[in-house]
Amino acid sequence: MTDDTTKRIRIDCKATVNIGADSRGGKTRGDNQAADHDMGCKEKDTPFGMIDEDTAQLALLFGSSAKTSDFIVDSLEHWWKQLPLAERDDVTLLQIKLDNGPESSGRRTQFLHRMVAFADTIGLPIQLLYDPPYHSKDNPVERCWGILEQHWNGTQLVDVTTLLEWAKSMTWKGIKPLVDISRKVYAKGVTLTKGAMKGVEARLERNPNLPKWDILIRPDCG
Repeated sequence: MTDDTTKRIRIDCKATVNIGADSRGGKTRGDNQAADHDMGCKEKDTPFGMIDEDTAQLALLFGSSAKTSDFIVDSLEHWWKQLPLAERDDVTLLQIKLDNGPESSGRRTQFLHRMVAFADTIGLPIQLLYDPPYHSKDNPVERCWGILEQHWNGTQLVDVTTLLEWAKSMTWKGIKPLVDISRKVYAKGVTLTKGAMKGVEARLERNPNLPKWDILIRPDCG
């Protein structure tokens, strides 16, 4: 059950975007000739999207390192800090809807460890609600990626500035997104030991009927 003090968001990562002078599968805009193929781009950025289900505000954070559990939770923390203080003060539950991808699944030890720490930091319970398999089409962030691709289709994303400016100029339900980039470098394959995970698991309230799909994390206020 939720009420008007529940902050409901949807999250999702998009496939990596290459930075460089390639055509990206569309008709090239501008006077410059684009390469027909990826000629070895020097940078690849991963978009992470968050939609507020009540306000329709989309936030996009582009990561220039690996897509990991730490990148996802750092993106959530960045989004939370950007919310107006008055808006945060009204929240009694943060409800996050997501898919069961490898970096953020209900069994991913580092992700759950970071989410427990996030709940403690903001002092609010966090509910993780996972989509069933093969239901990604129901995630509105997926539709945002389609809109973004159409928006910049064929554009030569020759540098990060170009990428960010194009992202800022798209709209989702008539609202321009909040856009930022992270230069933090993330290590892949970070996991917890079984002993450390026991402490994390003790903080998780798994729905007995849907233990992998509905997880409540209460903050440690002690």
